[in-house]
Amino acid sequence: MRKVLVGILAVVGLIGVAVVGVSLTASHFFDHSAPTATATAPTCPAVAPITVGTITVPAGPVAGYCQDRLINAAHIMNAARALGIGTHTQAIGVMTAMGESGLRNLSYGDAAGADSRGLFQQRANGAWGSLADRMDPYTAARNFFLALTTTPGWKNFTPTEAAHAVQVNADPNFYTTYWADAQTVVAALSGP
Repeated sequence: MRKVLVGILAVVGLIGVAVVGVSLTASHFFDHSAPTATATAPTCPAVAPITVGTITVPAGPVAGYCQDRLINAAHIMNAARALGIGTHTQAIGVMTAMGESGLRNLSYGDAAGADSRGLFQQRANGAWGSLADRMDPYTAARNFFLALTTTPGWKNFTPTEAAHAVQVNADPNFYTTYWADAQTVVAALSGP
């Protein structure tokens, strides 16, 4: 009887471990969220700073982002600068990409649109150019800023209202949680 009880407990324990393992693996696999202010800062690879356009990109972390994602923020900032857009609006672009992709250049869509691609998860509806345009961080950012700056009254919008005006997210306040981190990233990449 004791062997049977030990065997049953062992099987129950293994099932519990398997359920926890599957749960953790699934949550990691399906988690497409960006780092939040409460997340532990990642340990970034020790890499030398690189220059993207006119911006020097450090190894990081900056607001929880490592160099691979900060490079995308630099592309967003360079696209804005080329259009004569200042740091406040650059931060709106960075904030939007944080919310949409975690500053990753995604080659797949999401629940809102299987055809969404890139940093801004732009749809294949003709408004954002070709797939190559949507997958090019600079061009995608330029298209985001062109859409924003042609929206009537955009200069009077809060950052999340500005992002929502372009992205038309289901939750107009969705981007709010990324604003402080976006400002931190833009300030760090803007230099002294």
